[in-house]
Amino acid sequence: MTLDLNMLADLGIMILFGIFMGRMMKHLKLPNVTGYLIAGLLLGPYFFPALGVPFSVLSESFVNNIAVVSEVALGFIAFSIGNEFKFSYFRKVGATPIIIACLESLFAVVFVVAGLVVTGHSLPFSLVLGSIAAATAPAATIMVINQYKAKGPVTSTLLSVVAIDDATALMLFSICVAIAQTMEGGATNIAWAILKPILQIIGALAIGFVLGVIMLVPMRYFHKHGNRLGLICGFIFLGIGIADKTGLSSLMLCMGFGATVANLSNEADAIMDIADSITAPIFILFFVSSGAGLQVSVLKKVGLIGVIYIVLRVVGKYFGAWLGGRVGHAAEAVNKYLGPCLLPQAGVAIGLTLVAGNVVPKYAAEIRAVVLAGTLIYELIGPGITKMSLSKAGEIKAA
Repeated sequence: MTLDLNMLADLGIMILFGIFMGRMMKHLKLPNVTGYLIAGLLLGPYFFPALGVPFSVLSESFVNNIAVVSEVALGFIAFSIGNEFKFSYFRKVGATPIIIACLESLFAVVFVVAGLVVTGHSLPFSLVLGSIAAATAPAATIMVINQYKAKGPVTSTLLSVVAIDDATALMLFSICVAIAQTMEGGATNIAWAILKPILQIIGALAIGFVLGVIMLVPMRYFHKHGNRLGLICGFIFLGIGIADKTGLSSLMLCMGFGATVANLSNEADAIMDIADSITAPIFILFFVSSGAGLQVSVLKKVGLIGVIYIVLRVVGKYFGAWLGGRVGHAAEAVNKYLGPCLLPQAGVAIGLTLVAGNVVPKYAAEIRAVVLAGTLIYELIGPGITKMSLSKAGEIKAA
C-alpha cells in the first residue's frame, strides 16, 4: 500500500523529512547527506516491503518519474566541481590529481577483476563487472565538503580527482567492454571502442566551454541577484538538455561550463555563491530520491560476487590513490586520507550496468544486483567515512 498523495505533497514530505533526518544525524556526528539518504530509504517503495510490511509513502513510479530532479542536481554539482578547475591551481600542483585519478580508477578495476577471476568466474564477466568499479559518485562528497567547509590539500585534490574520475571510468569501462565482446565472439572495433568515449568527453567539454563563454556576455550587463541566478539556471538546464539529446555526459559538460567560468571571469566566486543560493532544496530532493531508489532486497542476492566487488573496489581505490599520491609527490595527508573519500558510487555506475547487460546478457541480472547492492552500502557509509577522513586530515575544524 502506498500513501496516495499528489506530486507536490510528496516533494514537500521529501524535503521536510530530509531536513529532519539531516538534523538527527548531527546528534550522531554524521553528515546531513547520510540523513537525507536514510530519509529516502524510509519513505521509498523498497525498505518496508523488504521487511514484510506492505507500505510506503512514495510509490515506485513516482521515484522513477522524478529523475529530472537528479539531472538538475548533478548539473549544479558538476558546475561546482568545474569551478575548482582553475589553471592557477594546476600550475601549482601539476599533474598529481590526474595521476591519482587514473591510478585509483585503474586499480579498482584490476583488484575486482583479479578477485573474480581467482574465484573461478569467466574473464568476460569479470572484465565487465570489474570495469564498473572505477566509477565514483561526486555528489555525496561535495555535500560533505560544503557542509563542513573543508579546506586543505586533501579537499582540493579530492575535488579534482572526483571530476577527472568520471572520464577515466568511462574510458576504462569502454576498453574492458570491447575486450569482453571480442572474447565472447561479438564483432567489435576495439580502437573505436577506446576512441569513442574520448571523443564524447572532448565534445561535452567543448560544448560546456561554448556555453560558459556565451553566458559571460550577458553577465556583464545583468548585476541583480535574480537576473544572474536566472542566467545560471537557464544555461545549466540548457547544457543538461543538450547532453541528453546528443548522448554526451551532462556531468562532463557542466564541469566544462564551470571550469570556463572559473578561468575566464573575475567574478567566478560571486557567480558560484549565486548558484549555491538555490541548490539546498534541490540537493535534499536529490539525495532523498536517491535513498528512495536504493533496493534493500538486492543485498540477499549478491553472494560471494557482491562481497568481492564491494570489498576489493574499496581496496583498489585506496591503494590506487595512495600510489598515485606517491608517484605525483602529493602531501602525505593526501596519500593517507584521499582513498577513503572515493567510496560513493551511484548514477554513472547504475547506468553502466545497462550497457554491461547487453555485453554479457546471461549475467545482466547478477551484475545489476551486485552494483545496486554496492551503491546501497557505499552511499550510506561513504559520507561518514569522507567526513572522518577529512577530519583526521585536519581539514574539518571542530565546531
